Amino acid sequence: MHKTLWLTSAAVLALLALAGLAVGSDERGGLWGARGSEEARESRFSRADVPSVSFAPYTDACGSCHLAYQPGLLPARSWDRIMATLSDHFGDNAELDPAANAEIRRYLADNASDRTGFGRAPAFARSVAAAEVPLRITDTPYFRHKHHELPQRLVADNPQVRSFSNCQACHRNAEKGVYGEHDIVIAGYGRWDD
Repeated sequence: MHKTLWLTSAAVLALLALAGLAVGSDERGGLWGARGSEEARESRFSRADVPSVSFAPYTDACGSCHLAYQPGLLPARSWDRIMATLSDHFGDNAELDPAANAEIRRYLADNASDRTGFGRAPAFARSVAAAEVPLRITDTPYFRHKHHELPQRLVADNPQVRSFSNCQACHRNAEKGVYGEHDIVIAGYGRWDD
């Protein structure tokens, strides 16, 4: 009887240990990888906060001048207005042919913050009042809340950053949709801890 109980207990403990390894491991090195290294630590935190851009016509047309901002950072009505006013796109003419405009507009609307439930996108959508149509991500209440602690000397007065719209100057993986605190290194300053 004791031998059967001992074998059963040992088997249960072995299964629990294996289950713990499966839960504790991942594709980035897992439990047995370089867990204590800087690279492993960062990889645990470098997960997309909004879906990354996966639409070549958009990255080709818009990403040639600036970061191809993820659609999940603005509501569909904002993207629609931006695409409707490309002849004066923040002081530049960024007009596209009608077919390309329609294709990109559809992609942006389908993946906008008020149309996806991924990561921080719904928080961006909820922060914008129904009557508001922000044309800049930096004008959304969610963005302002997340960046209110940053002094002007680190952004506007920093020649390596210059503007909050220069996301990739501080968020090293902005193009992948990663905006978390653990991925922030402010150009000309270093790591940011709030």
